[in-house]
Amino acid sequence: MSTLTLYSTWGCHLCEQAEALLMTTDMPFQVVDIIDDEKLLQQFRLHIPVLAAADKLLYWPFDQASVALWLMDIKG
Repeated sequence: MSTLTLYSTWGCHLCEQAEALLMTTDMPFQVVDIIDDEKLLQQFRLHIPVLAAADKLLYWPFDQASVALWLMDIKG
């Protein structure tokens, strides 16, 4: 499984909740601040936090159970 990407931005309390949730798992993830990329900002600014793996996206709200199901779906 590749590293998960959490699309986020500074000062987003929902993004902080999503990051805290991911930190309680053993899944590797990276946080990408959408403010640094105009394309990402246009794509996600109304939707963050968004979790990405491969070409699949999981929009907030999510919890550990929904992330686990989403990952199982990605693995096929």
